[in-house]
Amino acid sequence: MSRAAVSVFVFGIYLLVVGALLVSVPNAFLGLSGLPPTTEVWVRVVGVLVLCLGTYYTLAARAEIRDFLRWTVPVRAGVMVFFTVFVALRLVAPPLLVFGAVDLAGAVWTALALRADTLGPAARAGR
Repeated sequence: MSRAAVSVFVFGIYLLVVGALLVSVPNAFLGLSGLPPTTEVWVRVVGVLVLCLGTYYTLAARAEIRDFLRWTVPVRAGVMVFFTVFVALRLVAPPLLVFGAVDLAGAVWTALALRADTLGPAARAGR
């Protein structure tokens, strides 16, 4: 796998773990993110959607779908923007920003990896 594919694959595994937690122990996850506990099904529905996204990420990475790898960068960076706005508007507690930071860090990792993959070994070595 290319560097970019590895970064997206790892992020996909992260999504699979988060999705599994939302489906199986939603209130534990909500507590970590600063959201109130719930008995409603919506959080488990979100968990299934996150599991689906994690599956797409891991499969696209393994298939080296370069367009998909590129598309993930601005989308994952945008998550941090939205979460920051939600915190600023006091719609959610600041711990949610940790999860936004994970998305942003993953986006930066993928962007740098895409660049390194494009440059090739000679350019990276300064030749």
